[in-house]
Amino acid sequence: MARNRFWIIPLLAFLLTAALIAVLRMLPEDFFKTEERRKQTQTRELVPQISAGAPGQESDAERQAWEDTMMAKIALEEGEAIVTVLTGDFDGDTQDEQIIAYRNLLEAESPIYITYADNEGGGYRRLWSSPTAATRPGTLSLDTLDLIGDHSICVLVRGMNGAGEHTLTVFHRNSPLPQTPFELIAQISIDGSISVIPAERSQAYQMGQTRGRSFDISARGRDGESENLLDQLELSYVYNADSGRYEQSSLTRVPGSQVEQARVRELLSGGSGVFEAFIQGLWYYVGPGGTVDGRQYIYFDSSNRELIFFFEDVWQVYSWQNSNFTRYGLYVSTQNVSVTTLKRQVDIELETLNSVRVRVTEPINLKIGVDMSWNGSYRKAASPVRNSGRIQNGVEPYTEVSYQGSIGTLKLQANGRYEVPGTGQQGSYIFFALEGSELLELRPGLKGLAQETYLVTRLEGESGSEELNLLRVSLGATGIQELHEAAIILN
Repeated sequence: MARNRFWIIPLLAFLLTAALIAVLRMLPEDFFKTEERRKQTQTRELVPQISAGAPGQESDAERQAWEDTMMAKIALEEGEAIVTVLTGDFDGDTQDEQIIAYRNLLEAESPIYITYADNEGGGYRRLWSSPTAATRPGTLSLDTLDLIGDHSICVLVRGMNGAGEHTLTVFHRNSPLPQTPFELIAQISIDGSISVIPAERSQAYQMGQTRGRSFDISARGRDGESENLLDQLELSYVYNADSGRYEQSSLTRVPGSQVEQARVRELLSGGSGVFEAFIQGLWYYVGPGGTVDGRQYIYFDSSNRELIFFFEDVWQVYSWQNSNFTRYGLYVSTQNVSVTTLKRQVDIELETLNSVRVRVTEPINLKIGVDMSWNGSYRKAASPVRNSGRIQNGVEPYTEVSYQGSIGTLKLQANGRYEVPGTGQQGSYIFFALEGSELLELRPGLKGLAQETYLVTRLEGESGSEELNLLRVSLGATGIQELHEAAIILN
């Protein structure tokens, strides 16, 4: 009898295995791979780091200490209002000094001034002040650089003036320190853009043994003698060691794209709102040789006042502070939503009717986790064609209907709004056609929830009602890209 009882053990094992298989078959197809899928297909928000440690490991004390450097250490005079502050060891004495940009509220058309405050051991003392060419506080960026290659700093003040021109004012630190610690070596204003052109410097320069080559400055502006509104003049400035100033060395005519001038005139004379509407949406980076980089994008979301910078699987979100209309587009001041002291000035210029040229200026003393440049040309990614409330190929953009599915109840309203009752999720939506396919775009109104796009397949359900099969996709330079996630069935 004891021997006969052994058959029960393999029988129980068989029954347990069969039950386990049955349970596994009942689970959703992507049950075990959901988290891995998310890691592979969903972008990660990049939070800029203010310390030299590993990402995400800066302490509150480090953050507070860094933010403390953004506060002026001296008291300004009556009517003087701080614009921005730059703190660092600018004279090599191991103690921090400050360069403070401010404006005088008592002056009707006040330029932006900068002042130098030295730490003399017993406290900070204001040693010098000077006006700059910039007048609009929201456009200002302040930076230091060894511009002329003599191992001393230059203070670069970029911004815009009341005429809508880009300006660059450069002050060179005198060494040894005379009565005037800084002297003006460049001041440029132009209705286009201004760039510093880096030059290669030798290893001997890097080791502090010799001087290095000075950097040139390039300025582009409108060619007033041309009928093409996109034609420009490029002016080059080089440093003259004898005069101690930057001087114009050449002038070159740069032909712009030959495109429909009426549309260009509309975009470049309609004000910031017209140009914001033009750049609304996703733009992908195009290399100097015209090659498409499928890793780098910028999303201009003027309606929600955000700029989102995408690179591979990470993003950086900046709030859209203000726009300043320029001769060729917009100069946008932005602020990182995670580290509010991190700001970017984004200069967007019309290049053709489907491409823009972007230049980004940001502080050099923050580690943001992605060592790359956002400067260059961008083309607009494929977007739906809207015409009188209808989408191309006869797809209705809005409807009034409710669907049930694994996500709950999805209620679509005829006014372009949607909600998922019980979850708090709501926002705007639109159906549109692209590459012969129907797509649905959901744009949640809650902060932190990303826009989602779905490939739509319409089926007839068992009861004869319409059934929607939604497959999440991404739209980019190469068109519609599947994310290989499980479909959502709504009926």
